[in-house]
Amino acid sequence: MSILIDRTTRAIVMGATGSEGSFWTGHMVQLGTQVIAAVTPGKEGERVGDIPVYHTVHRALNARGPADAAMLFVPPRFTKDAVFECLDAGIKLIVTVADGIPLHDALQIRAAARASGTTIIGGNTSGIISPGKAMLGMFPYWIERVYKPGRIGVMTRSGSLTNEVTAMVVRAGFGVSTLVGVGGDPVPGMRFAEVLAALELDPETDAAVMIGELGGTMEEEAADMIRSKAFTKPLVAFVAGRHAPQGKRMGHAGAIISGGKGSALDKIHALQSAGALTADRASMVGTLLAEALAHFAPPRGITA
Repeated sequence: MSILIDRTTRAIVMGATGSEGSFWTGHMVQLGTQVIAAVTPGKEGERVGDIPVYHTVHRALNARGPADAAMLFVPPRFTKDAVFECLDAGIKLIVTVADGIPLHDALQIRAAARASGTTIIGGNTSGIISPGKAMLGMFPYWIERVYKPGRIGVMTRSGSLTNEVTAMVVRAGFGVSTLVGVGGDPVPGMRFAEVLAALELDPETDAAVMIGELGGTMEEEAADMIRSKAFTKPLVAFVAGRHAPQGKRMGHAGAIISGGKGSALDKIHALQSAGALTADRASMVGTLLAEALAHFAPPRGITA
């Protein structure tokens, strides 16, 4: 089992006719994703590999049947319109990789998604993958060496760190049930606490790995989930940015310390006090994960 996507997920891709979109759409199909249609205004009748292209989401669904998810390779300034088109068509999972979606657009996207019961992944994300089942996003071609099927849920705000940390999970002898890149923008569509809630309910996820960074409050929210017993499985966290200066943006729009809050050390202390294990270096994640699982006793009535 996995969360959000699996072999049965039927997806459309908006922007699949562009160079990035066509490249990654082909890769998603190779990894088992059911891509039923592509959408690019003005290019109906074309094909991306074996996938037909339509002007609009509604035309695609009318021709190809219902879709569970949409993958958006759409520039930031057009992302809100693309998301709203998917919402109007009733699609319940939307992944957008755009970096730098205008803040007001991001706020409207999250509000509209929550009102309609839709899950948004991103922006500024590599996407989501359930290894051996499906992918919506941009994970590298040497994926088989890093993203192997298993029982560890991974959630991340980073891109490059994701590959490194997940490689440490695999090196320690584990695999991934589902990896969710929540993204590095200030207003993500899905937050860490929401991912943890889904992983808690997944009977084939035994533990979680969090790849966090400075800025925002998502890591502290995850600590609150553990403290309140809303998440009861082992959690190992690696939080980047220990030595970042205050007031300096570090890569992502959401990675900034402001108002004396959001430092990596604050997040680490919050997670440790809640009972999570925290890695000083990415190379420690696999070892800590093995330690956490070796000592984990599931709550009574729960089978790990």
